[in-house]
Amino acid sequence: MIERIVIFRALQLGDMLCAVPALRALRRAYPQAHIALVGLPWAKSFIERYAHLLDELIVFPGAIGFPEQEETDAHLPAFLGALSERRFDLAIQLHGSGGVANDIVDGMGARLNAGFLKPDERMREGAFIPWPDDLPEPARYTVLMQRLGIDADALDLEIPLTDGDTRECDALIDTCAIDCDRLVLVHPGAQLPSRRWPVERFGEVARTLSEPGWQIAVTGGAGEASLTARVAHDAGARAIDLAGRTSLGALAALVARARLIVCNDTGLSHVAAATRTPSVVIASGSDTRRWAPLDHARHRVLADWPACRPCAFRECPYGHECALNVSTRAVIDAAFAQLARTLREETLLHAHD
Repeated sequence: MIERIVIFRALQLGDMLCAVPALRALRRAYPQAHIALVGLPWAKSFIERYAHLLDELIVFPGAIGFPEQEETDAHLPAFLGALSERRFDLAIQLHGSGGVANDIVDGMGARLNAGFLKPDERMREGAFIPWPDDLPEPARYTVLMQRLGIDADALDLEIPLTDGDTRECDALIDTCAIDCDRLVLVHPGAQLPSRRWPVERFGEVARTLSEPGWQIAVTGGAGEASLTARVAHDAGARAIDLAGRTSLGALAALVARARLIVCNDTGLSHVAAATRTPSVVIASGSDTRRWAPLDHARHRVLADWPACRPCAFRECPYGHECALNVSTRAVIDAAFAQLARTLREETLLHAHD
């Protein structure tokens, strides 16, 4: 009997959103189980939002080979010892392709382990499958659920919104005089500089979209204020700079009401996919086969593929041609096409009412 499950996925928001279909299938298969996530400290808010899927956050202390935190194994023995004492029935490695992540899961001392194996990795005891390198990110983890005998066909993302999210979003709309019928959100940030399209190009796109009357709001965290300020300045006096002014929930609620999102291939792209809001995604460096939203009509992904892609660098050492080769004109044309498509769909919908 499976009563206690621990999942290892110590990653950022976009990565966690892509795991939601697998988590949903796992919860459906084991509705009474206690499911814990070993994740990064920020994931406390993720656990709260997805309380219907996860019961507990166990903060991962970091280890060598995991760059999301300080790379040290100093805290690992005590951490794994404490997990072993809890006698989990099932430990699932959802962190990545295998290797050292499997070693960590093995150290958790669960009765059964599951996860992925790198091409040259020795077979592990438990329910392991070769890393499915040719699948989109959400499908990789549902395939592992299927290996565990769990029905996991649905790949749609979700981001639950609370009443508090809605109230915060409503207050922001009132304060900033946002007109959701004309709202285009522009998001110039990304965690890695190598994943960012040039900020001046975002500014040109924003300015061009504002000229026929679309309202531009620029989003980002407080640490991205220099990027958002540049884009808002270039977009014109009517642009709204929202850097640091929204919680994740309020931002997701605003994304759900917007007409279009223009962003890098980052967490907000997955939020747009979860809320079914049309988007134009400029994908620099990343593997678009893995990370692009699955609905290719609703979400237009623009990318160039030099030989160095997919990129493993925090900052590009080669002149960033994958970003520079995506022209401003291509993004502007895609944005206007997406807006026109949305208006056509609404016209047809109203014609049938």
